[in-house]
Amino acid sequence: MKDEISVRNQVLAVLAAAATGILVGSAIVATRFVIGQTDPVTLAFLRYLIGFGLLLIPAWYSAREWFDRHDLIPISLLGITQFGILIVLMNYGVRFIPSARTALIFSSMPLLTMALAALIGYERMTLFKTLGVLLTIAGVGFALGEKVLHTTGSSYEWIGELAVLASAFCGAVCSVLYWPYLRKYATLQVSAFAMFASVAFLALVAAVQGEFASAFQFTIRGWVAVLFIGASSAVGYYLWLWALGHTSPTRVTVFLSLSPITSAVAGALLLAEPISSFFVFGLVCVILGLWLANRPS
Repeated sequence: MKDEISVRNQVLAVLAAAATGILVGSAIVATRFVIGQTDPVTLAFLRYLIGFGLLLIPAWYSAREWFDRHDLIPISLLGITQFGILIVLMNYGVRFIPSARTALIFSSMPLLTMALAALIGYERMTLFKTLGVLLTIAGVGFALGEKVLHTTGSSYEWIGELAVLASAFCGAVCSVLYWPYLRKYATLQVSAFAMFASVAFLALVAAVQGEFASAFQFTIRGWVAVLFIGASSAVGYYLWLWALGHTSPTRVTVFLSLSPITSAVAGALLLAEPISSFFVFGLVCVILGLWLANRPS
């Protein structure tokens, strides 16, 4: 009976991780649609404020126990790192390198997660898992196509590349270090508190920037996009943490490769963005990589 429950949870964790990857890709397209109506920090603040609001009530009723006092700071730091520092680093990197190369570099997050989890002792680096992760990175590169090779002409592109790599490393660290808290507390409880910490951090950053008050100039369609981004963040973050609590960090983060795939398809359908001629080949590589990374040991 326990084996059946374990297998079922593994399957559900894979489905939850896949849904998260798709939601992240959809939110990227919605962000591209609305970003001209505000600034990145204010949009991130609204995104996670809406997400926190949607998670608060169910988190309150699902709590098995209150957080221990010594757990408050670590969980807060994880939320600030994942939703604050990660976003700031990525936005800084995009100033120097094209968005396609940003997506490719960020797709290294599963590889960083696997290495970190193996170093700590949370999981083992196997041949098939490693090949699967590398294949998904290659698949993202092919799916993005020639856009990856575009250059901004800046002599500081290496700074942007390092910033995005640091952003991916932040995501890897959070994916690994959430595990003990997800074993101790309800997933909704951890989700809501970590997102609350990020909202407080982003509100402070937005206030320091001085653009906070003038950034709420959305059209009706813009507000719909913002609400969608916030709702997808709430659902996606809950599914993400639930999956992390039921399978290895690498098997969860590897599904982020679905984000640029989803973004490319949705961008082509909704925003008339061009799609790479290598897209299908990249999609096949990503699917094969996901299968290899999630094969039973």
